[in-house]
Amino acid sequence: TATTATTASGTKPTRPQPDATGQTYVGVHEIGSGSRRLKVYYIPRLAVYQSASVPSIYGGFYTLRRVLLEERIDLVHAHQAFSAMANEAIIHARTMNIPTVFTDHSLFGFADPASILMNKALKFSLADVQRVICVSHTSRENTVLRACIPPSRVYVIPNAVDMDRFWVEPREAGPAGERAQRRADDTIVVMSRLVYRKGIDLLLRVLPVLCARHPCVRFVIGGDGPKRKALEEMVRSEGLADRVELTGVVKRDDVREFLAQGSIFLNCSLTEAFCVALVEAAAVGLTVVSTSVGGVPEVLPEDMMILAEEASVAGIIQAVEKALLKVAEKKADPVEARYAAAQRQHEDVVGMYSWQVVASRTERVYFDAVRVARQSSIRERLWRYRLCGKWFGIICVLLAVVDVMLLRAFEAFDALRAVSRRQLVR
Repeated sequence: TATTATTASGTKPTRPQPDATGQTYVGVHEIGSGSRRLKVYYIPRLAVYQSASVPSIYGGFYTLRRVLLEERIDLVHAHQAFSAMANEAIIHARTMNIPTVFTDHSLFGFADPASILMNKALKFSLADVQRVICVSHTSRENTVLRACIPPSRVYVIPNAVDMDRFWVEPREAGPAGERAQRRADDTIVVMSRLVYRKGIDLLLRVLPVLCARHPCVRFVIGGDGPKRKALEEMVRSEGLADRVELTGVVKRDDVREFLAQGSIFLNCSLTEAFCVALVEAAAVGLTVVSTSVGGVPEVLPEDMMILAEEASVAGIIQAVEKALLKVAEKKADPVEARYAAAQRQHEDVVGMYSWQVVASRTERVYFDAVRVARQSSIRERLWRYRLCGKWFGIICVLLAVVDVMLLRAFEAFDALRAVSRRQLVR
């Protein structure tokens, strides 16, 4: 059944929660049409922080079971380790003997309390998952170590980008096109959430130095977050209002035009499992500059991306200046030649990250997960939970047993309700 288990409920919540844009969704909605139709269920769950819901092991089991049964789900694919709903969906789906696949999009540490707690939870939820997908080889190593799962169960499939939304647009001929090209050559684009882990503290120190060394260079920064005030203060104190533009949140449909303002894309992240923004920028024809962290070196080939030798102010400045020199060498080329080179880069990116390529690879993982699930028994499942640790393994087994007992209770409850309804009809 081509239905994504996007967790939810068919009933309308009594107190619907607005999303990040302030819009409230309830009940069941359908997106698209025909073979591209996607049914989305919105579950009435309380969001506590950045749209994350209250963690609960069993709270959504009854609702999720209804969705899985009504939609005749053949496989559950959950995403993101921090999603309480995703972890619950995996556990309950396995209790119902439905194959599961999990995709991890992030990198986590091993020493801080939050990471230790998260890794324990992930170890429990992934103990019986059939297959795991990671977005980079670095992410794969991280997930295998954190969740203590066999590497043979983990695939590497990168994030996909909708290439219909990103293309290279040729500059118009004549003086106007040349002026637009010159302005783009001197523009460095940054698009990111303005938070610590995206390296905004580094960006704060990099901008004044680059503006002082290169009088023609200007920056366009898109995105929002807690570090925006610090950026605005830096721009005021350094007198860079005419060199650094902060545009705020960039709408999804405006991303391509935003990126096309420049010739260089800068990413200062301190940690990344993948980074889709790099792919989007390359697809538009930009030269990408990034810190060499996490899975970033795997994203693009060397001819498309310049990596900073270290995630430091000096390292980033050196990498940006290499990119500026690379762009300067192209200025003498005809507009047609520059467009042809950018178009070739776009086509190479499409071959790596289009939805058709990524979906085909993911489909093979689905078939593999279904094949493996048919060979599992309840005893094998409980034994996998027992292997989670000397004491933690016992807790995992008890949690799994309670989940099975709840499933039997739900089945009995639904059976009694069905009998009552038939008697009322008579």
